[in-house]
Amino acid sequence: MLETIKDKFYFFENGLSHRFCDNVVKHGLSTKFKQAVIGGKSLKQTSKKELNFLKENIRNSDINWQNELWIYREIKPFIEYANQKAGWNFQHDWIESLQFTKYEKGQYYNIHADTFSEPFKDKRPNFKGKIRKLSITCQLTDPNDYEGGELVFVIPQIIDNKIKLQEITCKQFLPKGTVIVFPSFVWHKINPVKKGVRYSLVSWIIGYPFT
Repeated sequence: MLETIKDKFYFFENGLSHRFCDNVVKHGLSTKFKQAVIGGKSLKQTSKKELNFLKENIRNSDINWQNELWIYREIKPFIEYANQKAGWNFQHDWIESLQFTKYEKGQYYNIHADTFSEPFKDKRPNFKGKIRKLSITCQLTDPNDYEGGELVFVIPQIIDNKIKLQEITCKQFLPKGTVIVFPSFVWHKINPVKKGVRYSLVSWIIGYPFT
């Protein structure tokens, strides 16, 4: 699929107002944080041993979930515009809950894709049989307030009959209020934060599997 996608991501520099970003951060900070997990499992479904392994090897960040309509209304137009202008034109019909994420010094998220190996088995009609197709990430923090924490896309390439990974640091994403949309199957990572705190808002747009 990657080889057929010309644009790996589509971004809107300063797409969101600073006031909106500050309001999202304020609201996010008023909600209790939990350690982030992976694979669609909840924190309760993950053992202490698994949590320690995740934190040390795969993902170390703190999150909470937001479902406020005023946030959805603000970010939805970016999804529709990017899907069309980037030429993806993916069918989709639902947006998952909004994940407010805090990255403090030393926190990171290693190489991953946002899709799962199989469609959702969730019985809810908005999820059942569907997959993640697009991911959206909103930069809520001024880049002067932290160091590190860069969003990096990781693109597999075949060079001399060997698969090598090309890393593309998304510098376009640095300004506060910038929005980036990309296919959920594109590999990416968040580098460790070296200083300060970085806040972001992410979600996933789902639809029926590709045919």
